[in-house]
Amino acid sequence: MSDRPQGHYALRPLEKADLTLISRWFRNVDDLAAFDRTCRMPLNLTGTERAWERAVEQPAECERCWFVIESDAEVGVGIVGLEGISPTNRDGIIATFLDPSLRGQGVGTRAAALVLDLAFRQLGLNRITSYYREDNHTSHQVLGQLGFQIEGRMRKAWFAQGKFFDMMVVGLLNDEWEARRTSLSSELDGETSVGMGEAGSSGWNWPLIDPDVN
Repeated sequence: MSDRPQGHYALRPLEKADLTLISRWFRNVDDLAAFDRTCRMPLNLTGTERAWERAVEQPAECERCWFVIESDAEVGVGIVGLEGISPTNRDGIIATFLDPSLRGQGVGTRAAALVLDLAFRQLGLNRITSYYREDNHTSHQVLGQLGFQIEGRMRKAWFAQGKFFDMMVVGLLNDEWEARRTSLSSELDGETSVGMGEAGSSGWNWPLIDPDVN
């Protein structure tokens, strides 16, 4: 059992053993239709391992990095990661998935904010992109709260549940995140937090422990 306080979640790198949990999540056909544009078919563990093998490998060129969101009981409750990291263009794509039981409680927002800090302040990226189905109001709300701006609409680019949906394209620049992060932290209560490394580390915790230092 972890000694992390209740209400505190932690990010740790995705491991191959976590694919059992991901496989269980991604058997939900409604979630596949709403969150995953590439695969509509529920996968068994072998299929999940094949689909996610590159995410687990973490190649030396650091073109992607995925994290498990763990509860205080060290139970995986979601994943968040960066894909398509380009050291030339200094950009990447963020994606988040949370267990249905925790949606709407701010855990995904805090986890994504922590990964944005990693992207901009540790990896030196200048831009992060994300995509969501036009009727995915949760993604629209969370990404908007983080400061992402709608940059485009790809017409009928997302097929699910027997119909085509538009796909929204949103982006966030480094200077926009720096202008947003302190005010965002003040909007989020500290009863729920997401950290990386030791619990309470002021450098890698959301909400920010000391915004003036961070």
